[in-house]
Amino acid sequence: MDDTFSNYGLYDIDEFLDLNLPNIEIKIKKISENVFSYTRRDSEDDLIEKIIPIKSSKLQVELCPIRPLNFPAMRTSFMYLDIDTPVFLSEDSSATVFLRCPIEIGVFLVHDNHKDSLDCFTCDPLNSRFCLYGPPESGTLCKYAKTEIVESYDDSIPFINAVLKINLQNQLSKGLSIGKVVFQMSENSIYYKDSKAIFDSLFAVMKKKLTIEIIDVNSEKIQTDFTLSPTYEKIETVKRMDMGVE
Repeated sequence: MDDTFSNYGLYDIDEFLDLNLPNIEIKIKKISENVFSYTRRDSEDDLIEKIIPIKSSKLQVELCPIRPLNFPAMRTSFMYLDIDTPVFLSEDSSATVFLRCPIEIGVFLVHDNHKDSLDCFTCDPLNSRFCLYGPPESGTLCKYAKTEIVESYDDSIPFINAVLKINLQNQLSKGLSIGKVVFQMSENSIYYKDSKAIFDSLFAVMKKKLTIEIIDVNSEKIQTDFTLSPTYEKIETVKRMDMGVE
């Protein structure tokens, strides 16, 4: 596999299409008048094959970033980002940072104004893992990723991650370092353009709730000319979680 990767977006297929992604090759080809074959091969030579009957003679698919909640299994809708260099906020101050956040990739069959999930996978399986936030007996299972602060939305790594903007505000009467962010990923949409991907932003407020210091984290929709990715995973109602200040 070479390092010339495909872009996100819609693809119209008359006869065949080859997509090259990090550690992944996808081949779609016409095998009869209204039937296409789909194969995905990874760097370990594992193969996924599907047959796609369609009503017309042309196939349209969408390749796009999706939220990183399916691999190695769909177990949680929470994301735990472990920041390599903590951010220090003095009392009554605020800051905005950009972080890389992992993604997965979706392939959708587009037909009759619908988008059906044909396939989903990760291009970075070695870093697809879980962790527990909180005590063992009552903690919350999260997808886990080490991350770093980057300069802007332009700094995503194609097919590996997207950039997430976080607006931080410290309402406490003391300074604190923020080295992690835990949030409900299913509330954040993801958008793409060419090979870049971005998430809806987060607004994180350090404050006191009764006698406990917490970080209250909420999703904020962004205004962008990027294309909104389809929703892909099963959405379930989950508990709201306050993230503790340490």
